[in-house]
Amino acid sequence: MSVLADKHTRVLVQGITGVQASFHVKRSIDNGTNVVAGTSLQRTPNEYLGVPVFGNVAEAVKNMPIDASVMFVPAKAVKYAVREAVESEIKLIVSITQGVPVHDMLEIKAMLKGSKTMMIGPNTPGLITPGEARLGIFPENIHRKGCIGIISRASTLTYEGVLEINEAGLGQSTVVGLGDDMIVGTDYRELMTLFMADDETKAVVMIGKADNVYEQMAAEHYAMMENKKPVVAFVAGESLPFGATMGYAEDIITHGLSTIQDKKKVMAQSGMIVVDRMSQIHEALADLQLK
Repeated sequence: MSVLADKHTRVLVQGITGVQASFHVKRSIDNGTNVVAGTSLQRTPNEYLGVPVFGNVAEAVKNMPIDASVMFVPAKAVKYAVREAVESEIKLIVSITQGVPVHDMLEIKAMLKGSKTMMIGPNTPGLITPGEARLGIFPENIHRKGCIGIISRASTLTYEGVLEINEAGLGQSTVVGLGDDMIVGTDYRELMTLFMADDETKAVVMIGKADNVYEQMAAEHYAMMENKKPVVAFVAGESLPFGATMGYAEDIITHGLSTIQDKKKVMAQSGMIVVDRMSQIHEALADLQLK
């Protein structure tokens, strides 16, 4: 099984005729993704990459059922693209765009609150269920179908996490990149709940970063869960020189007093299996004897 998207998920691509969209959408279709429509402000041509193209999201939804949207739009247009999707009640949206203004993300978070829409991103490789659905820019050739879920805040390290799972001989159920930006649409807690409810996901790999407090929030959530599956957790950035700060909001507010070591301590106390290096992930998974 999978979370959020599978071979049956009907996908819309906002901005389908762009150069990057053309490249990645074709790869997604070849990988089995059920792309059913696209949108383009120019609406030229009426069909692209074998799917119909509409002038806006409302028009697309009026003509066919859509479950998810992937956005290939400029940073300053993300807020408007999200508003279109939310107003059309699309359940899942994925924004890979980097550099979305913080003020826009605050408005987006307000849009999402109380809506029927979940947002992955921005600044994310997206999500992938190997062989079934690729919503974003993941290198699909490194993924293997399996029983381990990944939730990551560090985009490039997500790929390394995939390779670690492959090394353990287990493969992935679904891989989700939450996004590298300071404010993201969805945090670990919602995804962790979904993975814990997925019958075929036997464990989760969680990859964190030095910025923000998302990892502490995830640990508190995990500690309160009743039906837990193992979570192998890694936080990037511990090799930074002593006293170094990343300049993120958390550093500014706490003056560096909330460290990676603090995060690791809270995660370990919650019951997560915390590793010090990415290379230890496959060892921790092997120790769980999940095969």
